[in-house]
Amino acid sequence: MKLLSGLLRKFIRKGTLNVIDAQGTEHVFSGTPKDPVVTMRIHDKSVYTKLFFNPELSLPEAYMDGKLTFENGNSCYDFLYLFSINRSGLASHPVQALLRKVWFKFRRFAQSNPVGRAFKHVHEHYDISDNLYRLFLDQEMQYTSAYYLTPEDTLEQAQTNKMRHIAAKLQLQDGMKVAELGCGWGGLSRYLAGMAKIDITAVSLSENQVRVANDLAQKEGIADRVRFKHTDYRDMTGTYDRIVSIGMMEHLGAEYYDEFFTKIRAMLKPDGFAVIHAIGRNRPPGTTSPFLRKYIFPHGYVPALSEVFAAAERQDLWVGDCEIWRLHYYYTIREWHRRFLANWDKAEAMYDARFCRMMEFYLASVMLGFLNGSNMNYQIIVAPKRDAVPIVRDYIVDDERALLKHEQAS
Repeated sequence: MKLLSGLLRKFIRKGTLNVIDAQGTEHVFSGTPKDPVVTMRIHDKSVYTKLFFNPELSLPEAYMDGKLTFENGNSCYDFLYLFSINRSGLASHPVQALLRKVWFKFRRFAQSNPVGRAFKHVHEHYDISDNLYRLFLDQEMQYTSAYYLTPEDTLEQAQTNKMRHIAAKLQLQDGMKVAELGCGWGGLSRYLAGMAKIDITAVSLSENQVRVANDLAQKEGIADRVRFKHTDYRDMTGTYDRIVSIGMMEHLGAEYYDEFFTKIRAMLKPDGFAVIHAIGRNRPPGTTSPFLRKYIFPHGYVPALSEVFAAAERQDLWVGDCEIWRLHYYYTIREWHRRFLANWDKAEAMYDARFCRMMEFYLASVMLGFLNGSNMNYQIIVAPKRDAVPIVRDYIVDDERALLKHEQAS
């Protein structure tokens, strides 16, 4: 416990962490101010050393295994909130600073995502039961940030807002050919097909998502012009007036950004453009948390905007627009977290308590990354030509209003 105590004294600069060790002794680590106060109990002394050397992986694993619990009315979320406001203190510890340098040095290896491996990575996270995702996602099963006009919007309203906002940016016209890279369960492509008479080719590495999306397109009578394919975007052919990619870039890996923008440029018609939406970080290039890397997104990495813009520049693409969403994903995941906890018993019946604790930790940690951490969402429009996008942004608002009227009339 001595090594761990030294780390926690350096870590806790705000609030208070009470740690009850395996012998029942309480240790208090307090900063200024002393609130919030969180009590954590460690049930197995073997956890001490693991927490000292790699707390960002060992703590969630100990929580998942029941070797670490929270008491006095505290929850996993309460601890992670305390963690999120003290994160800089952890990174300043010499051992943790060294660990981050090692992670950064080998991050390209950890994010290796060639075509064959990419299918495997997606299968591990997205081809588990749809019934699990239905417990906390919206009706369209959109697993990306919603767009909240107000924090009081329902999740369903906010996800529709997101699709409308993207459709407005795309400036769709009848007869256009559109590609969606990373289509999920197909909600966006089906929405776009309802806004204009367009032809859409959408791809996903998840066989299950493609099957569901095609079934829905068939039921809605749009399968003749909306096709969902189980393929890697790198294997797509043809040229398109518009390309849209929502929540895929953070799954590519840092060494694949040039390849991504090269493919987009090759697929775009000379006067076309692409709308790209993804998670970014408001900090220089870094690494992925070991917990998310091991249990949730094996190859995932949230890029710094400097990495995104540099890759686009190297492919001679114009960035016609950039929009930063700061709190929208916090509101989104807050609702996912609430819905998951409300459906805990159903999730546990599908899997087990350990799986549920993993999901709880995942949702709470990423939610707080958008509240107190460096994460945000960005939307950029890239094009081969400088004038492919209108020179003022008013068109987005105008088109959103027209699309809303179209929705209301449908």
